[in-house]
Amino acid sequence: MNHRYFSLALFLLLVVITAVIGSGFDAGEWYYVTMERPSMAPPGWLYAVAWALVYVLMALAAWKVWLTEHFSRLGVLTWWALLLVLNYGWAVLFFGWHRPGWALPMLGVTIVVAIFCIRAFRPISRDAAWLMAPYLIWTVFLWALNLVIWTINGGFPGRFVA
Repeated sequence: MNHRYFSLALFLLLVVITAVIGSGFDAGEWYYVTMERPSMAPPGWLYAVAWALVYVLMALAAWKVWLTEHFSRLGVLTWWALLLVLNYGWAVLFFGWHRPGWALPMLGVTIVVAIFCIRAFRPISRDAAWLMAPYLIWTVFLWALNLVIWTINGGFPGRFVA
């Protein structure tokens, strides 16, 4: 029984580490607050709630896959781990380097990987696949928001700098 909860704690720890290092850009909050934002941009506190929710659901999804002891679970969880890396990469580009134009393709890749992850989870655990759906929805919303922010702050199609 302890083995089950140790693995859950490990998946939760991985998403917490990703969240902490991804939010560690001191200039990021200042940068985001000073840029022009569209009306579709949620209030700051909602980002924290949304990320916390999708990260917890991601951890639960990975845990469900892990508990199946399916022979391909490690390969399938590689897609999940890649999502954590891509999340961090997006935070670096958008908040750390102040490059929302560069962050757009990163979010595009993240959406594709999220779809692959969900498709890989589905044969092993349908519940895990469904637990990843809010992450995909949130990432698609962030991509649209990132596009609008980039556009109204001087970006335009064909130019990936802010």
